[in-house]
Amino acid sequence: MIIAPKYVPSSVEEKWYAYWLEKKIFHSEPDHRQPYTIVIPPPNVTGVLHMGHMLNNTIQDVLVRRARMKGKNACWVPGTDHASIATEAKVVNMLKERGIDKRDLSRDEFMKYAWEWKEEHGGIILKQLRRLGASCDWDRTAFTMDPIRYESVIRVFVDLYNKGLIYRGVRMVNWDPKALTAVSDEEVIYKESHGKLFYLRYFVDTDEAYTPTEGSGIKVLDGKPYIVVATTRPETILGDTAVCVHPDDPRYTWLKGKRVIVPGVGRSVQIIMDEYVDREFGTGALKITPAHDINDYNLGMKYNLETIDIFNDNGTLN
Repeated sequence: MIIAPKYVPSSVEEKWYAYWLEKKIFHSEPDHRQPYTIVIPPPNVTGVLHMGHMLNNTIQDVLVRRARMKGKNACWVPGTDHASIATEAKVVNMLKERGIDKRDLSRDEFMKYAWEWKEEHGGIILKQLRRLGASCDWDRTAFTMDPIRYESVIRVFVDLYNKGLIYRGVRMVNWDPKALTAVSDEEVIYKESHGKLFYLRYFVDTDEAYTPTEGSGIKVLDGKPYIVVATTRPETILGDTAVCVHPDDPRYTWLKGKRVIVPGVGRSVQIIMDEYVDREFGTGALKITPAHDINDYNLGMKYNLETIDIFNDNGTLN
């Protein structure tokens, strides 16, 4: 017998893996043995395996094979995750290549194309796992959007809602104006950029005529008192529902209990005083737009401010 001087995977691994599958060595049915089950953390159906999957799956395979050798009824359940946002982007691109606009399709029509794409491309990862020698029970392959899993998810979410453990409400999200969906914080790539400060007059909402007095610090134009607000986001003025100043800032103590007019909009909003404001930044007066900044949102919740969404779903101003 001649033994090859080097290990040749192609002549060994495919042969023995095919034998293992033929003999259903990885398949498991409940019996008298102690059960040992791992459900694979499902990789996204849109992609291919990466080094993180390799490490994770190797550890799972070692544990499952060890359990089998110890006489346990070991079962490693394989499957994939639908990754709906990424999958939709793939399907939309596929439709473009065919000259089809997603907006011309009904939900059911689009889902047919999505399932078509999943069936054609979704098996790549599972094939890669087989090439790696993963000892999964392939008869139990699952997909997070197959009927059984889908029904289970809906049932659990309804149950959690009925128990008051989850709820629906207006919340700050990362919005994708192209895919028209919220995305996870993990999907956001932050970039620093140099911005400009814009200075705008917010006139006090009063019919009383003011005469500027030296040393008062009150700014007056044509008998109307005003404060200056500095902002890097002038476009969000449309959604202002308050102006905030620091309670210990002597420049603005005279504003306590007063309201100001949002420039260009004419909306009368209240002055709130909160220690959140940085007195050294800009003018020390901060416009509050609860719908478009997480810190403003928190202040809005604290002071029960109105939340005005100034954007359409496609990112344009409404």
